[in-house]
Amino acid sequence: MGNKKLYWKLFATFFKIGAFTFGGGWPMIAIIEREIVDKRKWISKDEFLDLLAVAQSMPGVLAVNISVSVGDTILGKRGSACAALGTILPSFLMILAIAIFLTPEMISTNPTISAIFKGIRPAVVALIIAPVLTTAKAAKINWKTVIIPIVVALTIWSKIPVISNPILWIVLGGLGGWVVFNHALKQGKKTQP
Repeated sequence: MGNKKLYWKLFATFFKIGAFTFGGGWPMIAIIEREIVDKRKWISKDEFLDLLAVAQSMPGVLAVNISVSVGDTILGKRGSACAALGTILPSFLMILAIAIFLTPEMISTNPTISAIFKGIRPAVVALIIAPVLTTAKAAKINWKTVIIPIVVALTIWSKIPVISNPILWIVLGGLGGWVVFNHALKQGKKTQP
């Protein structure tokens, strides 16, 4: 397949994902994984999880961050631009159409539009839960380690000023991973003849 075709396929894939995903970045994760990893096999599941971790650590919108990371891995800088444009363009066009044709009063008072958005809400919850479960499975979170994400989630949810800051938990998680990795590395050197 020529490079131009691959750029177009990358753009079209992310355009489709951006057009039919509601609720922000997390609902997109399961769809991106299915399209990029399972269906097209452009990257491996482990690569995707690594890119997801990087995308979550970067400032900005998760959907755009993951599309840029995936696009860069597949086709470099131009690939990241294609994937990002594909992700952003559907939302931009929808917001533009809403701004041109609908007023806020029309949205809140129109029973059909209200019913559509009420119907979308449960689907968005399911789309958020699905990637959390698959990411937990791929990250090898089991019954022994499940306490860590539960404690962190409850702490962030508690809104206690200092400890509910997500940045604190990202930094602590990175430091914890570094300590565990170095400990395992030292243990490996001790057992080698």
